[in-house]
Amino acid sequence: MAKNRHESLGLTDEQAVDMYRHMLLARRLDERMWLLNRAGKIPFVISCQGQEASQIGASFAFDRTKDYVLPYYRDLGIVLAFGMTPKELMLSAFAKADDPNSGGRQMPSHFGQKENRIVTQSSPVTTQVPHAVGIALAAKMDDETFASFVTLGEGSTNQGDFHEGLNFAGVHKLPVITMVENNQYAISVPLDKQYASENISARAASYGMPGVTVNGNDPLAVYDEVKKAREQAVNGEGPTLIETLSYRFTAHSSDDDDSQYRESSEVEEAKKNDALISYAAYLKESGAMSDETEQKISTEIDSIVNEATDYAEKADYPEPASAHKYVYEEV
Repeated sequence: MAKNRHESLGLTDEQAVDMYRHMLLARRLDERMWLLNRAGKIPFVISCQGQEASQIGASFAFDRTKDYVLPYYRDLGIVLAFGMTPKELMLSAFAKADDPNSGGRQMPSHFGQKENRIVTQSSPVTTQVPHAVGIALAAKMDDETFASFVTLGEGSTNQGDFHEGLNFAGVHKLPVITMVENNQYAISVPLDKQYASENISARAASYGMPGVTVNGNDPLAVYDEVKKAREQAVNGEGPTLIETLSYRFTAHSSDDDDSQYRESSEVEEAKKNDALISYAAYLKESGAMSDETEQKISTEIDSIVNEATDYAEKADYPEPASAHKYVYEEV
């Protein structure tokens, strides 16, 4: 990364370091959830590891006081950036009564929080895309200046919801940004078995919108592209399709054995491009972050993760008698 790139993008040193802080917090929370799962304390984890730069870089490009986000299940970094707290995310992982997503009734990583405009998704993948397009349609009809932001994995782009949603958005020039987090695998299916085009962003031309592929390990590059797309959206110039290229460091989920479809050497090679390492190096080279600041952030985040874990583990589970609450209408 060139020195002081963040300044040329309009980011202060403090904002650039805050991006790193959010990336590291997402990683440490994710790592803790895996440990808790393997200890038999939480039922399921689906990981963001390897995709934090895409998620945080994109999130910082939005007005998080007014824009809507429709994340997919791997977007721990995005929902943190939009306002969910580590304690809330741990409550969800433990399926506790105060889980803000569903009160312990939904699978982990089905994010939803009205106050932060985080719109919940269904378990079937890609259904969030037409929902995001609908929110963008409402913005246009009401002459509002907010954007909707929807994410998905590259495997989900082969579902009908993706094509129908983007087609409608393109026809009506709606303020929606669709970001495909291309992490190289749709569960066990590699890229060459998923699509025949050179990349996902090439599909944008079919829907009459710009399409761009960006290095998902570079949070500043992602920030730059998403910021331009948001400006276009709120200025009435229509939607954008953005593809971020990264790599999924973990198995698809805590129930998956990825040794059945990829070599461990491939994963280790990908980890050499870990954005947490390269972005921290950039921040120190640019003078935005010192070694002391990096260590302070690391220590603070360890404390936050420990506190969130202890809080959620001690919290109450939902009462069995309340099982129908939020699921069926109460008469």
